[in-house]
Amino acid sequence: MDLRLKKIDKYIMKKFIVTFFIALLLIIGIVIIFDISEKVDDFVEKKAPLHAIIFDYYVNFVPYFMNMFSPLFVFITVIFFTSRMAANSEIIAILSCGVSFHRMMYPYMLSALLIAMLSLGLNLWVIPRANIVRVKFEAQYTKVNRKALSSRDVHYQLNPGEFVYVESFSSWNNTAYNFSLEKIEDNKLIEKITAETAVWDSTFGGWKLKKYFVRDYNPEGLADKVTFGTEKDTVLNLTVTDFYRNKKTVETLPFGSLNQLIKIQKSRGDANVMYAQIEKQTRLALPFSAFILTIIGVSLSSRKRRGGIGLNIGLGIAISFTYILFLRFSQMFVYSDTLPPALALWLPNFIFAIIAGVLYWRACK
Repeated sequence: MDLRLKKIDKYIMKKFIVTFFIALLLIIGIVIIFDISEKVDDFVEKKAPLHAIIFDYYVNFVPYFMNMFSPLFVFITVIFFTSRMAANSEIIAILSCGVSFHRMMYPYMLSALLIAMLSLGLNLWVIPRANIVRVKFEAQYTKVNRKALSSRDVHYQLNPGEFVYVESFSSWNNTAYNFSLEKIEDNKLIEKITAETAVWDSTFGGWKLKKYFVRDYNPEGLADKVTFGTEKDTVLNLTVTDFYRNKKTVETLPFGSLNQLIKIQKSRGDANVMYAQIEKQTRLALPFSAFILTIIGVSLSSRKRRGGIGLNIGLGIAISFTYILFLRFSQMFVYSDTLPPALALWLPNFIFAIIAGVLYWRACK
């Protein structure tokens, strides 16, 4: 098969890329209008500066939204211009000139590769940095769910043999309630520190334990040593930022930092590690949808249909939304501990890849 780019290849690639970005710009414009109408009361109430609204929020919102719905844009693009080519008998002309269906897919897959690389680059480097500013703006100028900023029943392993438990943590005053720290050696509890509250103090990078008790267990079975007081300063391998590692904050981490966070949270037995794992696998799995949905789109729209372009576009929107919903729904398998994150987040790609293979085989016939 001759893989050198020919005029017809450049023609299809130009159609693909140009239509993709035009659809992207149109839909982003519509979404921004709806988002402004939804949040304008918050902006006015909290006196958000116009400069911050434009450059801190919407400039950083665009790549986030663009990447989230890139499967939809890819599929609609392929369905739209391929259906028009089929309606104008261009597909028939290409195949009649001796070009096989496999060779005709070549420029489509090259275009999908460019979009996948763009999506991967946005996922790994651009969007996390943009999300830092966007999430900060949302926390300051939009309504925030207080429950999302609080943690309950937190268990951490800080170091080997050192475990901390917090009944609840409030981000509004950086305070941990019903704090407990246990130290274990040779499967024996040697020290336990409890406190009504532990307040983060940024001046020395540690915690102020209030109304605390310290019990040192005697390994020989003699009387334990107990000390208590009203306030005690302590430095632990635990900072206030560890309590902010939730669904929102992992979106702001570059890929290297995300991997490091997963490693730390796994060693601590932190239940919040699922947010970082979901974010990592989503960043890797989403770009590959460009190839799968491109194959499905071409397979469905390369022939003339009685319903015309409208039927193909409607079918394309339905399938692409199904993929996006399936991708979001697959996260529930992780939350419920039904499937490991890697399998759960790649499951939509596996299933739709099978669908793409079947449709492609039928289209080739």
